[in-house]
This record gives sequence, structure tokens and C-alpha cells, in this order.
Amino acid sequence: MKLSSLFSSARSPQAGETDPASEPAVAAQYEAKPDDSQLDLFGLTHPGKVRTQNQDHFLICTVHPQVVIHGTSLPDVQRLPLRGQRMATLMLVADGVGGQAGGDEASRVATETVTEYVASTLRCYHAARGVHDEEFLEALSAAALKAHEAVSLEAATHGEARMATTLTLGMVVYPWLYVVQVGDSRAYCCPDRTLMQVTRDQTVAQDLVDQGILPAERVSSSPYSHVLSSAIGGSAATPAVSRVDIRGPTRLVLLCSDGLTKHVSNEEIEQHIARMESCEQLCRTLLDLALERGGTDNITIVAGRARTSKPGASAQ
Repeated sequence: MKLSSLFSSARSPQAGETDPASEPAVAAQYEAKPDDSQLDLFGLTHPGKVRTQNQDHFLICTVHPQVVIHGTSLPDVQRLPLRGQRMATLMLVADGVGGQAGGDEASRVATETVTEYVASTLRCYHAARGVHDEEFLEALSAAALKAHEAVSLEAATHGEARMATTLTLGMVVYPWLYVVQVGDSRAYCCPDRTLMQVTRDQTVAQDLVDQGILPAERVSSSPYSHVLSSAIGGSAATPAVSRVDIRGPTRLVLLCSDGLTKHVSNEEIEQHIARMESCEQLCRTLLDLALERGGTDNITIVAGRARTSKPGASAQ
């Protein structure tokens, strides 16, 4: 696996090109929260060309306030605005570790547990703009630790000595992308046409690089490049949480398991994002590229963006 890198600088406008943020009307468009009709969300998972079982799981969902009517004398209930605009968009990738027998179960339990946690703590979304970021990030970190507990309990209950998974959770409470990372599945965002890798791979090889023991250029060839130093259900789970402003002309978030990044570089992902037509097209194109290059692991890709125009019109 290649060294995690952070591409945080915005691309400078080329000669004859106008910076979108310099136009007041366009800049205001990026400031506004996209409505539900502007969302373009897609995810897929594939076993790859070598493994017989797919142990990856993914989830894409939006969180809305909703009125559930249990009884009324009103004649046209369906006309009432029972579901409000979304409060958050959730994207998740979980990669069962190393082809172990419990990998599929671990990734499933982790995904379900985080979803249940999110559903039962909607107050976090309501309060997101009114609390300190630290408090909200702690709540998201707690979701990962809850998944760790659930997977560990599942392993103990069924006598599984080894049951673990990665967990990469991206939650958009516009204009912020909140990310929780355990393991080496990745989260990227692309608010300004430049790809940014939000997460750091939690692997032994990356730890050695951070300690100055292993040269960065040797990470991909290191035998420790896919050995996790942190995993849900593993001996240690250390959630890393972060926040990124995603306002900009692209406003795309992409999550993936290492089945993609083993074969496709960050630079290539950025190039395909620059010419994408839709999130589905992007995911399928990246999947095909990883399969063409061997597809040595399960491959999961999840992408979401906010179009700058509604479906049917020209969208960026």
C-alpha cells in the first residue's frame, strides 16, 4: 500500500481560467447547503479476481427528521410534509480483515452497529451546529468503539479467536465532512478539484514511517504494509477522527477498501474524478481499473457528491 499523503492545497486557476470562488454568485452557491435532489450517491462491492468470498460491507444513507402518524382524522395525510430535509449523509466502508473466517461477520456487525448507534443518537445531528466540534467528534469516535465492543463480543460468543474489520465512516453535516478511521480503508474528499486523502492508514508499515524507521518510498513493498496496527475487533482499536470543510466546486467524498488502493494510485483517482459523469460511473470505472490490474482483494468503493445544479441540467 502506498504511503498516505495529504493533498490539501487548492489547484491554482490556469491562464484564461476563472476561479469559481472569485465569482460572488457562484461562491454563494457553494456556501448553500445542497438540497436532497442535488445528491448523487453510489456504492458497490466486488470480491475481486482472487478471493472466493467478499468480506467487505458498505452503507450509504441520509438522516432525516420524520413525523410518523399513528392515527388522524385528516383525509390527505400523504400531502403533509412528513419528512424534513436531511440532517446528515452517512457513508461507511468496512473491510473484513485478511480473509479470516470471521472477517465477513466482523464487517457486517460493525456496519450494523454503527448504523444503529447513529439512528439512536439523532440528537448529535440536531446539536451539531450548536456544540463544540470536540463533543461531536467524541460522539462519532464512540460509535467506532461501540462497533469494536460488538465485534469483540460476537467473537467471544462464537469462539472466534480472530474476528476483525476496518471501519471508515464519513458523515456530512454540511458544510463539514466528519471522518472516523480505524484500519486502512480510506476516505478522500475533493472540494476544490484537488484530491485530499483525509485518513491515515493504520498499518505497521505506516507506523514505522512515522517513527522514521522505514523510508516512505518502501511502504508499498514492505511486508507490514497490510498489517493493521488498529482494527475493529482486533487487539487494539484506536479511532482517528477529523473534520474537513467540503465547500467548493467539486464537493465529492469517496471511501474505499484497500482492494482499490492496492492497484490504483491517488493521482489516478484524482484524474478520474476530474472527468467523472456520475458517482456510479466513477465507481464502476475505478473498479474496472483495479480488476484489470489483478483485483487481488475484495474491492469496495462508495462515492457521494452534491451537484451544483439539479438532475437534468448541466452539473459539475
